[in-house]
Amino acid sequence: MLIRFEATNFRSIESAVELSMVAVDTDRAEAVPAELLGESLLKVAGVYGPNASGKSNVVAALAWLRDAVVLSLRHWDEAIPYDPFAFGNGPTQPSTFTLEMTVDDVRFEYNLEVDATKVLRESLYHYPKKIRRKLFERDENGLEFQRGLGRLSGTRDLLTPKTLVMSVAPRFEEPLVSGFAQQLRAIQTLGPTPTSRRGVYRRRPGHVGSRQTLRWFEDDDHPSLFDDDDAGANDDRAQALALLRLADLGIEDVRLDEEEVPLRDSSETRTLVRIRLLHNLPGASVPLDFEEESQGTRTWFSLIGPVLQALRTGTLVVFDELDASLHPTLSAELIRIFKRRDTNPLGAQLLFTSHDTSLLRHLNRDEVWLTEKRGDGTTRLGSLAEFAGERVRQSVNLEAGYLHGKFGALPQVNQVEFLRALGLIGRSDD
Repeated sequence: MLIRFEATNFRSIESAVELSMVAVDTDRAEAVPAELLGESLLKVAGVYGPNASGKSNVVAALAWLRDAVVLSLRHWDEAIPYDPFAFGNGPTQPSTFTLEMTVDDVRFEYNLEVDATKVLRESLYHYPKKIRRKLFERDENGLEFQRGLGRLSGTRDLLTPKTLVMSVAPRFEEPLVSGFAQQLRAIQTLGPTPTSRRGVYRRRPGHVGSRQTLRWFEDDDHPSLFDDDDAGANDDRAQALALLRLADLGIEDVRLDEEEVPLRDSSETRTLVRIRLLHNLPGASVPLDFEEESQGTRTWFSLIGPVLQALRTGTLVVFDELDASLHPTLSAELIRIFKRRDTNPLGAQLLFTSHDTSLLRHLNRDEVWLTEKRGDGTTRLGSLAEFAGERVRQSVNLEAGYLHGKFGALPQVNQVEFLRALGLIGRSDD
């Protein structure tokens, strides 16, 4: 499970911002005890704030780190996709990232510092029995491993100034390092979060997860989501279909048809899967092509695969702009799925950004994070408990308090300039 994430000098983030999944209020079922950590962890967190305050940049920084581990070995030969704060000293300073997670209940801490030309520092520690122990440390003087990890010595042969140790070391199948890398790589990002591919940022469409969802309807060999003797609980297609029907979209089934499509300027063909959703209409079941469905339906269908995968493996899903295409009822249901112990027995986590204040009714004060844009254009991030302290009780109406500006993080609306431009009020110098 994610414990905390910290980033410095990334996009609108100049000074360090930290997002923590450590529970403040531990006396509730949603807080998962982590014995070796001595704390309880949260399964859900939402980030709120005005437009351009940096909400998306917080989750983009986490997505960047995940992609860096996946891509640096193959795609960082020419340059590191360094994306610092654009003003002041930002372009001349390194970007830093820290990620702490539990793997098999043991705390791991990964640190990375990069600029546009090289990896400056990188380290991985773990805390068996709550004692910090080095797995590896890398700086300008070289790379050093913990004693007993000799099988990782081949990492040096593949390492370049632009390649991460964390991208290379898992190839040598050392359980401690590989286990952490696997957990980090398993983080899924959905929504328009900017992420890097081949060193270039691109925006992921909201229905990018549809390919992952397809596998749940195509295959029957996924491990069971729950350890249950009931045959229905072991049917992964049934689980995916149940989650689709949960949205009450009038869809009763999914039809996948293979079609042979000719390649341009060639006599060859390739096989494509045509997705059609079967709608339950009076007296008939009518198929509709996936691309003809509403954006909300496509978004819900697309998150089924990533959500089921996270629930099955106890991993993290990051959803930027959760409210962009989903009805508030569906967003709230998604939160409930992650919070409930019976639907989320392995402690999968959901981190999202949103403007939808109605979702605050389903969140505790330690599950809400707020971004504000400072006067210099930089992002400030803090938990609701940090912003408002003990004034925010567990029982408080967070939505009403947020909308009334009690916690800050609201846009400052001033219509004067707009009305003046329309000629509806006079200019101050008239």
